[in-house]
Amino acid sequence: MVEIIVTIMIILETKTNMECYGITTRVNVPPCSKLRMTQRDRWKKRQCVLDFFAFRDAVRQEKEDWSLIGKDFEYESFEIEFHIQMPKSWSLKKKDRCDGKPHQQRPDLDNFLKAWKDTVYEEDAVVWHIEATKLWTFGPGYIMVTKI
Repeated sequence: MVEIIVTIMIILETKTNMECYGITTRVNVPPCSKLRMTQRDRWKKRQCVLDFFAFRDAVRQEKEDWSLIGKDFEYESFEIEFHIQMPKSWSLKKKDRCDGKPHQQRPDLDNFLKAWKDTVYEEDAVVWHIEATKLWTFGPGYIMVTKI
C-alpha cells in the first residue's frame, strides 16, 4: 500500500514539473504582423498583403511538419516570443547594444499575436492565456512558443 502511494506521488510530481517547464517549439519563420485588409486587396495585392500570406503559408507548412512527428504548437495557453531581425542599416555597435532587448516600436505586439492566432488556429477562441514578448535578434527572425 505504501509503495502505491509513493508511486502515485512520484507520478504526480513528475507531471507537475513537466507542466511547469512546458514544451518549447521554435518556429523558424520571421514574425509578421496582421494588417488591415481592404476590398481592393482582392485584385490589387499590396506588398504587405503578400508578405502576410507568405508568413501564413510558411507557418502552416511548419505546423504540418511538426504534426508529422506527432507534435503540435496549437496550445490553449502559451508563452510566445517574437524575435525580430535588426535592420541591416544599424551599426554593429547598436546591434550589440540591442541584441535580446525589447522591441519597442512598430509593429505592435498585438498585431503579431493576431497574425499568429489567425494563422495557427481555425477558431482562436480556444486560447485563454497568452504571455507575449517581442525582442531584437541578430540573425533571421523566429518565433518561440512554449506551452504553459
